[in-house]
Amino acid sequence: MLKIEDITYSVEGRPLFEGASATIPAGHKVGLVGRNGAGKTTLFRLIRGELALEGGTITLPSRARIGGVAQEVPSSETSLLETVLQADTERTALMAEADTATDPHRIADIQHRLADIDAWSAEGRASAILKGLGFDAAEQLMPCSAFSGGWRMRVALAGVLFAQPDYLLLDEPTNYLDLEGALWLEAYLQKYPHTVLIISHDRGLLNRAVSGILHLDDRKLTYWTGPYDQFARQMAERRAVLQAEAKKQELRRAHLQSFVDRFKAKASKAVQAQSRVKMLEKMTPIVAPEDAKKVVFTFPAPEELSPPIINMEGTAVGYGGPPVLRKLSLRIDQDDRIALLGRNGEGKSTLSKLLAGKLQASEGRVVRSSKLRIGYFAQHQVDELHIDETPLQHIMRLRPAEGQAKLRARLAGFGLMADQAETVVGRLSGGQKARLSLLLATIDAPHLLILDEPTNHLDMESREALVEALTEYSGAVILVSHDMHLLGLVADRLWLVKGGAVVPYTEDLEAYRHQLLAGDEETKPAKPLEKPKKASRDEVLSLKAEVRKCEERLAKLNDMRDKLAKKLADPALYEAGRVGELETWNKKYAEVMEALDRAEAMWLAAQEKLEAAA
Repeated sequence: MLKIEDITYSVEGRPLFEGASATIPAGHKVGLVGRNGAGKTTLFRLIRGELALEGGTITLPSRARIGGVAQEVPSSETSLLETVLQADTERTALMAEADTATDPHRIADIQHRLADIDAWSAEGRASAILKGLGFDAAEQLMPCSAFSGGWRMRVALAGVLFAQPDYLLLDEPTNYLDLEGALWLEAYLQKYPHTVLIISHDRGLLNRAVSGILHLDDRKLTYWTGPYDQFARQMAERRAVLQAEAKKQELRRAHLQSFVDRFKAKASKAVQAQSRVKMLEKMTPIVAPEDAKKVVFTFPAPEELSPPIINMEGTAVGYGGPPVLRKLSLRIDQDDRIALLGRNGEGKSTLSKLLAGKLQASEGRVVRSSKLRIGYFAQHQVDELHIDETPLQHIMRLRPAEGQAKLRARLAGFGLMADQAETVVGRLSGGQKARLSLLLATIDAPHLLILDEPTNHLDMESREALVEALTEYSGAVILVSHDMHLLGLVADRLWLVKGGAVVPYTEDLEAYRHQLLAGDEETKPAKPLEKPKKASRDEVLSLKAEVRKCEERLAKLNDMRDKLAKKLADPALYEAGRVGELETWNKKYAEVMEALDRAEAMWLAAQEKLEAAA
């Protein structure tokens, strides 16, 4: 297991950890969460031994291998497949020695060890990982230097996954993956045979791929069992309880202070006043956890245009050679919220560029409303910001006639406050750069907003703010993202880009996820449905009885949940000496919530059967 005991560490005099402790059981998959700048990446560096602790200890099993994605991504002439194979340094060294060894005993030892580590299936395993991350068989034989930095980061990730370290540390691994790659990684991590720690703001990943949450807050570490949504719910409940207790204590304190202030000068009341002073001194302040700072995005509202704002008929588009997309007949209205689905290389970005006017159609017609304004955000635009200019200078170039106060208000509407407004882009965080790019994309109040991976580098609060802003936005949205939480909350239509065509996807995102994880096999035509027989009276009565049983079980579980929530609302339970008891009650609460989910599913199934029978 990984034991973090009473650690202390500061950066430039600012403490990141003060007496922080946590224990991660062997084999657990854990999401490391906390506000930006809290020290999550620093904790990884401390675990790897790259930084020296000021106090405390971090203990790992002896000879445990720790792995993570290297900052220096491969860019050599070595093929992708060979680069990944070389990531398993033991296998590489043994294979090299096997070619030169002459001692029969040593040769036997090498062959036994190669068999133990399953060296002969290595190429197949490495190829499967590369395929899952978006590289086809031909690309796997190409040199790393043939790919851009983002794709080489995928190769680096493939290498560390192939090496299978005992402790796998991943820092925002989905930032350079598309939806298909992110879903594949999620499924891979669920089956990973060793311990995993993931820094991520991807809610889907933290809900499906981890069994616990390590929360870094106020320089302390707290381990919570269960996925992210369960952690967030328990945190909200705990915060509400402590806020209520803090308010009660403040009223009590004010009452005592009022008595002291009124009677401290009166001899007849001096003893009582002094008694209340002592009571005030003994009161340990209850400090409620701070609410996460509210992040907002303010998208200017466009005027309404007559539908459709874009119409395509028999359109083809490409890059000079054979068209990437053909026979497109698509319509977009101003109230559309469309998510583009499809594997890498199928043409999602090509379609986005065609809609944005950055590519011209080679065939057919594209008719746009004469007054149409389009905002376009893509990850490469973040990298094209002027690193030696401030955000204020960026928008001054677009709005030279506007006063400083209005320009700063625009920046504040995207979470870039006074300090960031005057900081050169090169010194801003990835999230701050992304917010600036979003501001530049929406500054003209576009009628159509095209967003290609807008959540990269955005923290959890910023992602939720983006969802709110897009929900309230009165223009059309075209969305490409690996964040299923964002897609599920924003998109009301799905388009599948596949085989040179763009067609409506009639199922939901969950069905698409299952299809990808099943290997994208073509769906077999469904057999004609037989006309259902009418249910008998006895069958209907039986189904009604089943629904009643489900409702009774739900009522019992809801009652249990309320009692446990009341127990967890007791401030005394959070005292230092009752950590074990708190974990027990949290576990019981989690079990009841899981049972409640199952009971609700059973009730829904029973209700559907009854409705079908009736």
